[in-house]
Amino acid sequence: MKTTGFRTMVLGTPWRNLTYCIIETDEGIIGIGESRVLGKTHTVSEYLKDVQHHFIGYDPFDIEALYRRMTLLDFGKPGEVVYTGLALVELAYWDIIGKACNQPVYKLLGGKVQNKIKAYANGWYTVEREPEQFSIAAQKVLDKGYKAMKFDPFGNGDMELERDEFYRSLDLIEAVASTTGTQAQIMIEMHGRFAPFQVREIVNQIQKYNIGWIEEPVRPGDNPALKSVRQHTSLPIAVGERLYGAPEFREIWGSQNVDILQPDITQSGGILETKKIASTAESYSIMIAPHNVGGIVSTMAALHLCITLRNVKILEHFNDFADTYVKEAGKGYPEVLDGYFYPPDKPGWGIEIDEEYIEKYPPNLSSAGIIADPGLNMFENNNWAKRGQD
Repeated sequence: MKTTGFRTMVLGTPWRNLTYCIIETDEGIIGIGESRVLGKTHTVSEYLKDVQHHFIGYDPFDIEALYRRMTLLDFGKPGEVVYTGLALVELAYWDIIGKACNQPVYKLLGGKVQNKIKAYANGWYTVEREPEQFSIAAQKVLDKGYKAMKFDPFGNGDMELERDEFYRSLDLIEAVASTTGTQAQIMIEMHGRFAPFQVREIVNQIQKYNIGWIEEPVRPGDNPALKSVRQHTSLPIAVGERLYGAPEFREIWGSQNVDILQPDITQSGGILETKKIASTAESYSIMIAPHNVGGIVSTMAALHLCITLRNVKILEHFNDFADTYVKEAGKGYPEVLDGYFYPPDKPGWGIEIDEEYIEKYPPNLSSAGIIADPGLNMFENNNWAKRGQD
């Protein structure tokens, strides 16, 4: 089997663009990859055109060779654009492999270890930053059957919160914790924005609640700062969504600074590279909770991966609350039932995208006529968490 062509499509939303990579083969099998690109939708699509010689004409079954070509042969150190582009192709390749073998992808990755995967809700707090509003929104998450939810209550805080914002953020956490009680764990997202002393002050105030973890408390890769946080809290610490490829996780192994890793399959080079990260994490007794801000394909792909892992903890899910219409971009989307995802049974990812539907939601264009990324701008916009939903 040989790859004969590819094209990309983009579904736009008020705060994220979802890029689809559609790969064709000489046997008529088509595979789909998907990614949410951080501010570089146009760049990644153009990058794939530049490096198509690394995958056009090659056998989709040769995943390791694809990884080698796209991360090594151009010599430059691969970063976010390379790993995201690689993931788009790699995910499409796995879809092709599964369809060619008439098997769900997870059966080709070692098979099923988990019978169900717990989901946690994100994107649910698109409301005013008031305790009552957060409480009402949290109750809606519970009403949908979720047993865990994540949120960032810190407005546009950067390094250190102003005192009024510090106390407002604590009030928001208390409101959610009081609403959820023991019905659901809450995960506190920090988006890598704070100095260690600010993190320590926050965790000292919230550790009494039913906290699943604190996430990205300091800048990605700032391991001395992470160690400082680790030494002052027993709350679980989660990091990893902005680390690209297995090499960037190297400093975590053996540091004992991290309890939960959050690799994103669409930013780590795809399923196989993320599987390697997860397997290494298992040898260090670290849990895996994949970061997932994707639509129908990358959410399904992350689910396939989770099913194969011994050390999986939970999977992130936005699409029940933010931009729910993205779930209509194809058939076969896995719904969360009573707080859990369940294994699919169709070949490949088990997703059929609806190209006409995707075309109904084009991304915004810049004044130069290229795809514009809406983004969140959480360092300047105090209401970024509304995600354009109002």
